Formats: sequence, C-alpha cells, structure tokens
Amino acid sequence: MAMRLAVLLIATGASVVNTSAADPSWTGWLGPNRDGHVTGFEAPGKWPTQLSRKWQVKVGTGYGSPLVHEGRVYQHGRLDGREVLTCVSLETGSQVWQAGDETPFKVGGGGEWHGKGPKSCPVMADGRIFTLSISGTLTARKITDGSRLWRRNYDKEFGKSHPYWGASSSPLVDGSRVIMRFGTDDAGVLVALDAVTGKEVWKLEGPGASYSSPLAVTLHGVRQIIDWNHDTIIGVESATGKLLWRHPFPHVGHNQNMPTPTFHGDRILLGAENRGLHCLIPERSQTGWRISTGWMQKKIALDMSSAVHSGDLLYGMSHYQKGQLFAVNITNGNILWTSEGRQGQNATFLTTDGYVFVLLDNGRLKLLSSEGTNTEVLRSWKVADSPTWAPPVLLPDGLLIKDKETLNYLTF
Repeated sequence: MAMRLAVLLIATGASVVNTSAADPSWTGWLGPNRDGHVTGFEAPGKWPTQLSRKWQVKVGTGYGSPLVHEGRVYQHGRLDGREVLTCVSLETGSQVWQAGDETPFKVGGGGEWHGKGPKSCPVMADGRIFTLSISGTLTARKITDGSRLWRRNYDKEFGKSHPYWGASSSPLVDGSRVIMRFGTDDAGVLVALDAVTGKEVWKLEGPGASYSSPLAVTLHGVRQIIDWNHDTIIGVESATGKLLWRHPFPHVGHNQNMPTPTFHGDRILLGAENRGLHCLIPERSQTGWRISTGWMQKKIALDMSSAVHSGDLLYGMSHYQKGQLFAVNITNGNILWTSEGRQGQNATFLTTDGYVFVLLDNGRLKLLSSEGTNTEVLRSWKVADSPTWAPPVLLPDGLLIKDKETLNYLTF
C-alpha cells in the first residue's frame, strides 16, 4: 500500500523545454501544450558518455518541475517548514529572489516516505507564476520579485482542499483563466479563476479530486478542459464551465487516478493503475457528445508515470514487471517495444525529434531512439545520487535535473 501512495507523486510525465537556442522557455507541467514535446532542440554531434555539472543550488524537497523563462529558473520546494519559490539565474545558478509561506501539513498514513514537499508543478503566464501547495492552496506571485498577488483555497467548503496524500495536480492556465480541481477524495469542484484577481469565473461541482492534472485541448472546434477526477474523466467548455461529456473511470480500491492523460489528434490516451491503457475518442454530433473506445491494452498499465507521444508512438512506463518502459502504436494499441523490467517506481518523459528522454526515480537518465519496434537505449547517464521524481527540463546544451533537495544544471 505504501508504494501506491506514491500517489502524491505528481502523476507525472515529462517536462521539457520549448526552445529557441538563444532563449529557452519552459513554462509549466509538460510544457506550453502539456504534451512533453521539445521543439527546436539540436542534438549534439556525439552524445557524451557523461554529463558535466555547470551549477548546483539547494531548493528544498518536492516533485515540481523547474520552469525557465527569460534567463531565469523558478523552482518550488519545501525548506525548513516553508514552501518557497526560488528564482535563480539560468547562467550562474545565483539566487535572484526567494519567497514563500509556512505550510503545515500532515502526510497521510503510508505516504510519509514521500515527504511534505509540494508535488504539483507550477505554471507561469503573463508575468505571473502560480503554485499549488501540498495542502491545496493556490498562490499567484509576480515573476519579477516573488511578491504575492493573491491566494485561494476551498478549505471552508471541504474542510481541507486536497486528496488524502496531498495535492499533486498541476494548475493550468488557459487564456485569462487558471483552472484547478479542489476538494477531497469524496467531493470536489473544478474552478476557473481570473488570473489577475483570483476571482471565480466559473465552477463545476462534482466528484472528488485526484492526483492527475487537467489538459486544455480543442476538440471538434470547441476549446475544452479534460479533467480526470476521482470518479470520471470529463470534458468541460473552457470559457463557460459547461459540462460537455463524461466517461466513468473511477479510482478503485487502492488503484489511484494519477497520470495526466495524453491527447493526440482526436484521441485521449488514459492509463490507470492495474486498469490497463485506454484509447478514448470524444465524438460530437447535432445531438451532443459521446465517447467511443478505440482500443484497450491490458498488458501495460500506468501507475504514477504519465506517458507522452512522439508522433503516432506513445512512450511510457508500465508499473507491471516492477517498472517497464514501452512504446505503443497510438492507432491500434499494439505494443511495439518494451525494456527489461525493474526500471524503477517512477519515470518522467520528454520527447524531441528522433529521441525520448526518460528520467527514472533512481537518478538515472536514459536516452532512447524514437523508432517504435527499433527503439534503442542510446545512452544511460547517472545524474543524481538521491531520488529524482521531479521532471527534467531540456536546454540547448543540457538539462535541469532536480534531485531530493538540489537543482542541477548538467551539460552535454
């Protein structure tokens, strides 16, 4: 049971950088499109056998992704009982500012080994950065100096606004709205808040919160939020909060709803602990929306790790075989490639043209060729001596790697 609790984990996937070589920018969980894909990256002529450290800085415990924007790096972590947002120079690692709040939290039984650090990834937009504490409080700060603009939680409504093992869902910015599901395992509310003021734009009451994160997509001409909560996966009109469609996919026993769904074309790829991998296809007609099932793959299942697509290939880690990497054909669900088992408990992924980067929780980073049945492990680097649950960020000349307490800039 304790392993399940890794639940608090970010329901992770990959985190990467949408780069221009001169000014890399990575602004949230799975990037600007929440698809884990890095554009504009140029691979070195020869991949090195080891990576070199450019700098290292202590940023505290937690599983959130570093963010990068205009020459600065932003990391959310827990230091001495406070959740703090630390801003450092991308070039030197020197601190620009640090801001935070006291964040008391009692870890749910069985999840103690994951600690009290934040499990959610921050997101930034229009000069603001939004963080979700492990206790379920959403805070907006200025990216220039970290000063607080507003805070919001739903503790008065729910008693506590986070699932049993703490909040790990990452806030989403779509247009002028910050979108989050607050609540407990038993009941919750999906809300859109004005990014400037924190005031409610709309809210949709319903199932409890999960450890998964929402997506913003355009399906059949409609901008909508895909939200996998405690009981269902739903599509909600982004501008109004109108429920468009719903599909039952409940938490069952100790099998948590954790990974972030993957969206590709008109398909939603949903992997669940001990419940396989599913392809869902929302369809729209004059009478409304319906969900059809494209395929279901029973031989692999996602526990905490989110999968990412590379073209028509889906790369992820099944928790079967004690952690096994895989590549699946998105069109038909056929398994094209698997690694050996016992890879680890968690993996975070990012893709770029021709390659897949996989950061395992044991501090090892693997580089795969993105070739379906011909996938190969091209390199395997030891990048940390302590657990690496946080997603990495790919830069033009290396990566940002967050281990248990420090953030490291490693170069090729």
